Amino acid sequence: MSSELSTPWRRPSKFAGPGDGWAEVGTGLAQVARAVDGSHHGSPLPSGAPAEMLAAVAESLGPQRIPENGMGESAALTTVADLIARYGLDLTHTLCAAHLQPPPLTVAVVADALASATNASLDTYDSGPATLAIEKWTIAALARLAGFSESAGGVFGPGGSYSNLLALLIARDYGAAARGIDVRQSGTSALACPVVLCSQVAHFSIHRACAALGLGEAAAIPVPVDADHRMIPEALETALAELSATHTPVAVVATAGTTDFGSIDPLPEIAEIAKRHGVWFHVDAAYGFGSLFSDNLATLLTGIDRADSITLDLHKVGWQPAAASVLLLADEQRFASLNRSVAYLNPDDDVEAGYGGLLGQTLQTTRRPDVLKVAATFLAYGRTGLGEMLDTCHELALHAERRIGTELQLELVAPVTLTTVVFRYRCEDLDLDQVNAELRRRLISSGKALIGRTQVRVHGAGEPRTCLKLTLLNPESSECDIDALFDELLRVALEVESEGLAIDQDEMVKVHE
Repeated sequence: MSSELSTPWRRPSKFAGPGDGWAEVGTGLAQVARAVDGSHHGSPLPSGAPAEMLAAVAESLGPQRIPENGMGESAALTTVADLIARYGLDLTHTLCAAHLQPPPLTVAVVADALASATNASLDTYDSGPATLAIEKWTIAALARLAGFSESAGGVFGPGGSYSNLLALLIARDYGAAARGIDVRQSGTSALACPVVLCSQVAHFSIHRACAALGLGEAAAIPVPVDADHRMIPEALETALAELSATHTPVAVVATAGTTDFGSIDPLPEIAEIAKRHGVWFHVDAAYGFGSLFSDNLATLLTGIDRADSITLDLHKVGWQPAAASVLLLADEQRFASLNRSVAYLNPDDDVEAGYGGLLGQTLQTTRRPDVLKVAATFLAYGRTGLGEMLDTCHELALHAERRIGTELQLELVAPVTLTTVVFRYRCEDLDLDQVNAELRRRLISSGKALIGRTQVRVHGAGEPRTCLKLTLLNPESSECDIDALFDELLRVALEVESEGLAIDQDEMVKVHE
């Protein structure tokens, strides 16, 4: 065994113990940072075709098997860091604007490393007492921000899709119990035609959750939206009224911040309809919940306090390293169907003595303390600091909207609500779907800018068309950066347009839209 393996970095232990062990984490990161200094590609993404980049990484790692003998900690970390520097994504780059994937705050990254160093779990007291208390504090703070009462509760999870799944599972169990059915024992067949009502532009995770819960994706009933991509309350009312007595409405799901447009359903009206029909009201606010940090944007979420459950992702508007998702319940007691008493984890007498945890509020057993980075961020910046960051991103989106309005070849597809901007490049005599798709690919492969794409009905009419999308979540970007992005986009677009599109390798054809 090499001397480095036996005493890495000249320390007595291989493990990150409190104090000096934590310091070694910082030492290791500083060491690899120095080792790869100057090797970073300096762009949102590396330049080159995806297959070439992926192959280069694979080749650097060597044969696809675990090596018999290690190369040592320093060399291993340097190898991985170098690959990330040369071929990875840089979310801090000011021209990185593709997804709901923000640059992470440094304070959150450090706290996340601390979470890894402790390796605590949230299932029981003896798996991590301090982290258990920190999560309860943070959940209570988020519940208060949402306008919930002291009876509220919540739990952190690995992502918004999971939080939506958990919310619908709890709604299913709660609704079944109200009908005298223990669905966990009897199965979903005991429920008569269970359905979930959500908008036509609800996140796909709602449909996946219905499938995972045994309801089937067909159980997700789409409710029409208006020209601003917001659920139409009257259409929801009609859909509920038209359900026959043989159907069981499990939940009404409103969206507070659609992925494409940031649009927010009319929460007060939907809450009233759900209450009148006695149906669980869930708000998927994975994107939009962060509006509550901002005095200027908080009113967009008026009515969210009337929800039975809320999904929120702080690894979107919150600038956290993934994952930092939360499910909030207006009544913590409604987690009851998830509760389990396991002899080797949380026997009843231990729970009564105060040694319980949060095992009964999630489908997970071992659960990483993702809350540490969130709590550190809240303590560091407060609501005001986070609100200012969101306001800056919102202003950048408005600037992008104005810039689009000045360019004859750019068309705004929807007005800005939060931090996303959907638009498309227009030109004559070419298939605009192909032009816009190729434009984005060339920007990515060049490494100069990273933007998103989607497919929507332009101005609510016709067939879905390929559009471009900016998701602006870097408060350190400037209006000059946004202008530079559009300058490059227009340059590449003219390049694509001038070449035409090779639909057939032997023939350049032009297709009218």
